[in-house]
Amino acid sequence: MNYNEIGIQALQEGNAEKAVEAFTQAIEEQPENPLGYINFGHVLTSMDEIDRAERFFQKAIALDETSATAFYGLANLYFNSERYSEALKLYEKALQYELEGADAHFMIGKCLEKLEQPKLALPYLQRAVELDDRDIQARLSYGICLASMELFELAEPQFLKVVEQDSNHSDAHYNLGVLYAVSTNRKEDAMHHLKQAYTLDEQNEMARYAYDMIATTLE
Repeated sequence: MNYNEIGIQALQEGNAEKAVEAFTQAIEEQPENPLGYINFGHVLTSMDEIDRAERFFQKAIALDETSATAFYGLANLYFNSERYSEALKLYEKALQYELEGADAHFMIGKCLEKLEQPKLALPYLQRAVELDDRDIQARLSYGICLASMELFELAEPQFLKVVEQDSNHSDAHYNLGVLYAVSTNRKEDAMHHLKQAYTLDEQNEMARYAYDMIATTLE
């Protein structure tokens, strides 16, 4: 087992200090290998040492300008710091260098969503769902994007699928309730899902408010 593997195992066990020691040794042993810097960047990110983490990801990219995982790690750092335009470019680089899986597509969609470009976000969120149909968060985001563009008939099955996968998903119930309220005459269905939303999440005041608004129209 090499130092990178030891560090990853330590991270999985929640031992950040041991992980730092292992990744430090990995870098000292192979200073031209970007993997140690990428792994160290992830540890520093988890410790909220953002500036240091950024430098490690940038060092990894300097060593390997085609490292999809380095671009992805730095992109996540920028996304969490609300630097969405910068994150978007890096997620696109990660895709360009063939990062596997749905994550980069999903995060590109989220960046574009944050940048208020739902039409551009839509195909990336759709692709994320296609690549991983069990990803509840990607499906919910895809549904919300469709609904924001008033494509309600396409959004409904996405929210229903989330509820099918997780019947206690407050946000899915809320969005389904709002969809029924604004795009159909199914007031009782809307109230059912809105009530589910604020029952499952007492902090969901918007669901409670929407429920009360519909209730007054039925009195």
